[in-house]
Amino acid sequence: VAVAFFMQLLDSTIISTSLPQMGESFGVPAVAMSIGITVYMLTMAVFVPLSGWLADRFGARNIFLVEIALFTLASIACGISQNLTQFVAARAVQGLGSALMTPVGRILVLRNASKSELLNATALITWPALFAPVIGPVLGGFITTYLSWHWNFFINIPLGAAGLALVARFIPGDRASETRPLDWPGFLVTSAALASMLYGLERIAHPQDGALPTVALLGAGVLIGWLAVRHLARAKNPLLDLAAFKVQTFAISTLSAGTIFRVSINATPFLLPLLFQVGFGLRPVDAGMLILAYFLGNLGMKTVTTPTLKRFGFRSVLVVNGVIASLSIMACAAISPQTPQALVVALMLIAGLTRSMQFTALNTLAFADIASAQRSSAATLSSMLQQVAMLFGVAVAAALLNLSQIATCCSLATASRCFLISSAWLVHSFSIGKLEPNIRRSLPRMSIALSTM
Repeated sequence: VAVAFFMQLLDSTIISTSLPQMGESFGVPAVAMSIGITVYMLTMAVFVPLSGWLADRFGARNIFLVEIALFTLASIACGISQNLTQFVAARAVQGLGSALMTPVGRILVLRNASKSELLNATALITWPALFAPVIGPVLGGFITTYLSWHWNFFINIPLGAAGLALVARFIPGDRASETRPLDWPGFLVTSAALASMLYGLERIAHPQDGALPTVALLGAGVLIGWLAVRHLARAKNPLLDLAAFKVQTFAISTLSAGTIFRVSINATPFLLPLLFQVGFGLRPVDAGMLILAYFLGNLGMKTVTTPTLKRFGFRSVLVVNGVIASLSIMACAAISPQTPQALVVALMLIAGLTRSMQFTALNTLAFADIASAQRSSAATLSSMLQQVAMLFGVAVAAALLNLSQIATCCSLATASRCFLISSAWLVHSFSIGKLEPNIRRSLPRMSIALSTM
């Protein structure tokens, strides 16, 4: 599951540095290549709500194998595309393969991991989310420079083959004992709401296209989303069971605190390369080395996650770690090209350490109290909210930088955004404080599972 997640997330970030070369190869402006990203995103939005029902109907393992195979084949099609039309069609199929991969992968983990193993399993499938967005642009730039943009897609072939082999070898087959009829109205309104919201958020980063379509899309997303919630709450066999939000740990980890955290954390990898390259004037390779320290912090925290959570409990760790994370990002507003490099590296390490701790703790806490019957819907809801949070963070950051004319005053714009991220994290920490003080004891022996990592 972790290999598949890594392949999916790497693909989402690796092509960003190769869009100019791809446009040149297809004979179109680089800006026209953004349609490939948009189609990929919208296809994902349409089919994500269907993932839980498909996993229950045909078996999560079977769906996961099909999704990995489809994603890998679509990656090959992207790599051999001869024009923009072929590329967009291949990206649409790739988006379909990607749509179900994350929620169905989580369903597999939740069904096959015992409660005592949940933290271990969550940590293992979390590292792709920490690693891929950081290494993707650097790796994509290297591949595009020294090989060609085609290999940014061909790299998925060995990853997909490894994922298929590991799933077939280690994950047992499964099928739900009862199958629900497909809630077609729920599928249509939920997909329409998610697609409108995500496309509207994506357009925020492009204010030159006009504000009216963006506002219309976001408004439609909110309205249709409200209709979707009403339908899901009243339907006899809803596509998604909203009862999961009645579980405090799931609601806080995904809907309130978790969403705020992910908005902040997904904006940071977008802002850091701009700060270092445009604001500080560093070469891409030098900026990449500084960002690599951010990832090393992610890895370093894995060795102390278990004893920290075991000693202090989830609530205390999430609150204190959230404040430290806030302060570390706030400190980005104070650094400049004259700041000693060692201090910048230390700041990146601290930011990475706190990011890793918060991700692992929130993702584990989200499903700790979810009943077996609700896990498919909970995994799907979590994936949908994470998509919205990811795009919202990047879109708002891009919009603020556009308003601040980053090309001429990057440090000021980035500083303002860093303060905004910090404020969001502080609110997130206060929300975590609503958890019961003895939340640690409600997760018996869960932290012990990571002791060997």
